[in-house]
Amino acid sequence: MQMPFPLAPEPDALAAETGRKLFAGQSEFVKGVVAMSGLPPADRTEICFAGRSNVGKSSLINALTGRKALARASNTPGRTQEINFFVRDDLYVVDLPGYGFANAPVAVVEKWQRLLKSYLSGRATLRRAFVLIDSRHGVKAVDEEIMSLLDKSAVPFQVVLTKDDKIKDKDRAAMLAQVRKALAKHPAAYPELIATSSESGLGIPTLRSVITGLRVS
Repeated sequence: MQMPFPLAPEPDALAAETGRKLFAGQSEFVKGVVAMSGLPPADRTEICFAGRSNVGKSSLINALTGRKALARASNTPGRTQEINFFVRDDLYVVDLPGYGFANAPVAVVEKWQRLLKSYLSGRATLRRAFVLIDSRHGVKAVDEEIMSLLDKSAVPFQVVLTKDDKIKDKDRAAMLAQVRKALAKHPAAYPELIATSSESGLGIPTLRSVITGLRVS
């Protein structure tokens, strides 16, 4: 019997090259959106990245696109307060505001959450959300909240484990078991995990290949 939520296999040579080519060209920042009225036209495939503050989301997007400073990484968690749209050919890569804002004012958090809910429930071209989980910490309560929101919005999501190079080998099995148990409660969860490291490049070809397969021709 197959283990639930296995790690996604590495792509074969052809799939890896197709994914590399998709992101080999120039990826450009389109705009930062603070209200639904500011969304760009829904005229191409869209994928988004969600994750709690300081999970390494900007670093992962930069590694994915091969641009060192495309997404703004910050040492101040929760600094990204907009939905940031990047475009690559026929694909929107969307960077959602970090959640779990320990130091943000309540009113600011509520505004971000309203925008996030509106976006997730109202974007017809959104094919998949990638929920980033820090390998060192596993699924937290704030991650459960975003997963439940994705369930309610009927948006399929896939967990991407970040900073895999930072977790000790002896702790990996327990972390994976915890993540798998958490995901079993979420009907919108895609049944494969992707382990990544923005520093070593682990899992980047796999993630690119998965995204390539989501594009609508």
